[in-house]
Amino acid sequence: MSTAKPASPDASDAAQESNKRGAGKPPAPKPDIEHGVKVIQAQVKLLPNAPGVYRMIDHAGDVLYVGKARNLKKRVANYTFPAKLPHRIFRMVSETQRMEFVRTHTEVEALLLESNLIKKLRPRFNVLLRDDKSFPYILLTGDHDWPQLVKHRGARSRKGNYFGPFASAGAVNRTITALQRAFLIRNCSDAIFASRTRPCLQYQIKRCAAPCVGYVSDAEYGELIDQAKAFLTGSSRKVSQQLAERMQEASDTLDFETAARFRDRIRALAHIQAHQDINVEGVEDADVMALHGEGGTACIQVFFFRGGSNYGNRAYFPSHDKSLEAGEILAAFIGQFYDNKPPPKLVMVSHDMPEQELIAEALGTRADRKVEVLRPQRGAKRKLMEHAIANAREAHGRRLAESASQRKLLDGLAEALDLDQPPERIEVYDNSHIQGTNSIGAMIVAGPEGLMKSAYRKFNIRNVVPADAPMPEADNAEADGEAPVQAGDDYAMMRQVLTRRFSRAMKEDPDRTSGNWPDLVLIDGGQGQDAVAREVFNELGIEDVAIVSIAKGPDRDAGRERFFTGKRAPFSLPINDPVLYFLQRLRDEAHRFAIETHRAKRAKAIGQSKVDEIPGIGAKRKKALLHHFGSAREVSRAGLQDLEAVDGISKTVAKRIYDFFHDDG
Repeated sequence: MSTAKPASPDASDAAQESNKRGAGKPPAPKPDIEHGVKVIQAQVKLLPNAPGVYRMIDHAGDVLYVGKARNLKKRVANYTFPAKLPHRIFRMVSETQRMEFVRTHTEVEALLLESNLIKKLRPRFNVLLRDDKSFPYILLTGDHDWPQLVKHRGARSRKGNYFGPFASAGAVNRTITALQRAFLIRNCSDAIFASRTRPCLQYQIKRCAAPCVGYVSDAEYGELIDQAKAFLTGSSRKVSQQLAERMQEASDTLDFETAARFRDRIRALAHIQAHQDINVEGVEDADVMALHGEGGTACIQVFFFRGGSNYGNRAYFPSHDKSLEAGEILAAFIGQFYDNKPPPKLVMVSHDMPEQELIAEALGTRADRKVEVLRPQRGAKRKLMEHAIANAREAHGRRLAESASQRKLLDGLAEALDLDQPPERIEVYDNSHIQGTNSIGAMIVAGPEGLMKSAYRKFNIRNVVPADAPMPEADNAEADGEAPVQAGDDYAMMRQVLTRRFSRAMKEDPDRTSGNWPDLVLIDGGQGQDAVAREVFNELGIEDVAIVSIAKGPDRDAGRERFFTGKRAPFSLPINDPVLYFLQRLRDEAHRFAIETHRAKRAKAIGQSKVDEIPGIGAKRKKALLHHFGSAREVSRAGLQDLEAVDGISKTVAKRIYDFFHDDG
């Protein structure tokens, strides 16, 4: 895309400016259609008859809507006739306080910039793509003499051949395992490959040809790589046929051991092909996008085909206004979907879209080659689309059923816990540590759509005092900004977590306009934890967020939990109450997340070596020491002469290392 002439901040600056949440926001004025129209009319007079992108902004500086236009002046002028506007656009214009514009050279540039801005700014009147995680790929590396087969996410900065995308990490892992069995390609890192003196377990279980120790020649390994590339680019039948011929040749010469190896490789290929589910003749590299909408919501099912093979599918549930047509939703979805990933040669869609040719041109510009956007009408492609639509319909039905069930549970929760209304956002808190070490606080979030994993947060407990050390004097207790926490003190940990969470919320979003304030806080703990939570809220002046603590029952029996609400005496729920099961699931999910986060922190700490703490020992010397002695423990036990024998370790450095581990002063 050629450089656009900006009439306002660029996408990055606009995203940062729009997403700032500060305490200085002015109070929201009442929507005023006359004022909104005047704001737009004032801008229309200054606009050119040229393509570009416009942003409509509210009183707080948040972007309401991002749109593109072939002719900015004509497009924006349409908003000045409120009687002709749909209800959604009428509301948007009523809240508009100012506008910003970016002029572009072409309409394709405008479409690409619009998609980029929507993803960054997330305006509430646009169709928004949610859960836009990057897809995993398979990478055959090209920066080493002996290529490696690995799973890859993110930017394609490493040299090699990329195959994908795959719909899930599980699909990639299964495919890599089968490819290793079929083509015996290494998956170890380059460092491990260079240090091997004998074959590893991968060779023993027949997943690698052991090029690290010369069990396969350069030419033979190159042939395996070529076969893998051919298989992944659509020549699977040809590769299978070649292996079958070689198996037969080995069998004819009574070399049954070699024939058995070819048989195992053929079986591995068949395993991959069996998991492809659907393969359509004539569909090589394509994405299939099928939309099913009902009840004001929509599901878009995306199937990925590469090299004639099905790499899986994923369901998306974009956020959109109920009045939008299916084609409009699909068009907005596609623009955002391909903002951070290359489109294939063919994109098949279930509905005709407005400006479909323009979308195809924009995708082609992004891919730097022709991209066809097609709504199949007949034949095998139409049958494939019908299959994708059926999947979208089923996924949408499951989503509606889950949402209805979740809403019913939230209604029951409000009744059981004496809440004023069903909560829209529930935050659950738990702590994890082992004898006070690697202390972690964890927060999970749930709402009408279920668990909101993107909102989960971890808290590394700060200012921890060892259990056997005296606590600081009161005057110095908060010298570093955090009240000290005695190692293993769950109450103090919970106090710190809640104080940090809600102090920040009060500072960044005092008006509670971001949707990130909870209606209900659940604490995994008994009366002591409950008292701490209420003290924190009293100190911060928070009076309208409900607190409920869940204590394990006698003998920690599930089903006999006691609940503390601050409104009545502690109580239990009937053992078969769905609300009880719901609360148990939330508590268990918080506990799982806390444990998982704690383990990750502990593993990271374990991975750090005492050698890292020696002054003047960098990565190169550390590697030499560990290679020579095998572990940091053996380094600590080594004598001075042994240390001097290590490559790159001088007598002075050896003395420094020895003194580090043997300083008794």
